[in-house]
Amino acid sequence: MGAPMGESLMRAGFALRVCAHRRRDRVEKLVAAGAVEVADPAAVAAGCDALITMVPDSPQVEEALFGARGAALGLRAGSYVIDMSTISPVASRGFHARLASQGVAMLDAPVSGGPARAAAGTLAIMVGGSPEAFAACEPLLRALGTPTLVGGAGMGETVKLVNQIIISSVMVANVEGLVFAKKAGADIELVRQVIGSATGSNYILDKWLPQTWFTGSHKGGFALDLLRKDLNAALDAAKAMGVPMPLSERAAESFRAASEDGYGGEDYSAVAEPYERAAGVRVAEP
Repeated sequence: MGAPMGESLMRAGFALRVCAHRRRDRVEKLVAAGAVEVADPAAVAAGCDALITMVPDSPQVEEALFGARGAALGLRAGSYVIDMSTISPVASRGFHARLASQGVAMLDAPVSGGPARAAAGTLAIMVGGSPEAFAACEPLLRALGTPTLVGGAGMGETVKLVNQIIISSVMVANVEGLVFAKKAGADIELVRQVIGSATGSNYILDKWLPQTWFTGSHKGGFALDLLRKDLNAALDAAKAMGVPMPLSERAAESFRAASEDGYGGEDYSAVAEPYERAAGVRVAEP
């Protein structure tokens, strides 16, 4: 996600400084497009007004901000940190407080839309933080998509987890319905068209699955294990608040089974694989 987001920022006229996290090829692509590479997060922070982190989970945010050469060493008072990772709201509020102690305002601003919308600059961005920090950073966020301030520190992460709770069960519902249809001998494209105009219509069926599962592949998209991580964070938060979520618990079991089958790095539509194997059908076949 970070590479196409960086490209969107440069298209909008922002100067970009970057450092590697895991993938050298992503850095090289951004440098070729005009970004400046530096050694570590501290060096990124030393030369910027707003620092963006986009990494898998809370430990990586902790490392990027407060590690041995973390950004906190280079951040100056009056600058901003925008964490666009999807992490625990509790962890996010802790990062807000630690940065505030050195005069740095933070926004938690997780996104929805996947790599394609990141490249197009059309992400949905859920933002938690102060109205003042949001106003200062809004032009930057609008280069990446449509930002909405949804509340104070940690509320962006909370709203993002709401999205993940919903899409987890909606994906499983699509899979169960379509495997049922295929086993019964239905024309899957006709089913998709009809349901698309009925009360079962949903974004995943209309937009996501035609680019992933229906092509016969689960490559690209949003990694199943990342969704599992988000859903587990939501279930942990729900347990702490005393909120029952039996449907999400069942969805988590389906994603766990697909991950254990080796599909954790593929798009989360790969949750279909155990269902198809059990039913003895392939939905993408003519």
